[in-house]
Amino acid sequence: MRIDLHAHSSVSDGTEPPAEVVRRAAEAGLDVLALTDHDTVSGIAAAAAALPAGFTLVPGMELSCLHEGAGVHLLAYLFDPAHPELEAELRRIRDDRAIRARSMVERLRNAGVAVGWERVCELAGVPAGGDGPAGAAGESVIGRPHIARAIVEAGAAADVPEAFDTWIGFGRPGYVARYALDALRAVELVRAAGGVCAVAHPARGEATPDGAVPLALVEQMAEAGLGGIEADHPAHDEEEAAFWRGVAKRLELAVTGSSDDHGELTGHRLGCRETAPEEYARLIRPATGAAPITAE
Repeated sequence: MRIDLHAHSSVSDGTEPPAEVVRRAAEAGLDVLALTDHDTVSGIAAAAAALPAGFTLVPGMELSCLHEGAGVHLLAYLFDPAHPELEAELRRIRDDRAIRARSMVERLRNAGVAVGWERVCELAGVPAGGDGPAGAAGESVIGRPHIARAIVEAGAAADVPEAFDTWIGFGRPGYVARYALDALRAVELVRAAGGVCAVAHPARGEATPDGAVPLALVEQMAEAGLGGIEADHPAHDEEEAAFWRGVAKRLELAVTGSSDDHGELTGHRLGCRETAPEEYARLIRPATGAAPITAE
């Protein structure tokens, strides 16, 4: 059984619609895929409708979190998306994404980069009217990759990585901080909603000085109900992967492996990293909020 527990669609910052992500996953030889768009589950229904016979979809999302001002991402699986507290926090995060994106576009324009709000919304697949199009439940969300693609189109960067490095990465002229859940609180909320969490790409935090999620935080999250660590990730070298596998073993957490595929943006790499079947079973065992979806 081949299992990939981290992939994105055009509902957030991937380039392919959910149904196409599922098709490509099956074509890549996968048996199980988690769709984990940023702060939304609105692509799950379309992905589930496109499942080939025998293929399993794990409903999930990548949840934006902060710890002492530093970005931390959690992969949340098999939770109840209608859980009142979690739903309210997700709405707040999505609303803030749209407000943040508008502010970033304004900063870029003030810096001489001809990025249009309408084009950013078009790339994200959301309506351009109002400050909160991405805040509505069940809709797509705007992410920095959409702005980066608009920067490239405007001729201010050669590609998406350069757009981040030059314009919208942390500390750059177009960067704007965002609202996000406290990481410990996020673990608690997902568990309360019947779900399970894994730390995403722990060696690649967003704003920490050395790029890694603090080990002390991972230990605290484990005490709060964290279920796994994404040790095997394309951005981790072997030394980093081995370190985080060791942490997971010491804390008695599942070790996950995932592609973190974003379609064209990452070179269609579904299945380039995988989760062992026994680790997958261990991770999802406590989940009660939802169940994996398998097509007959």
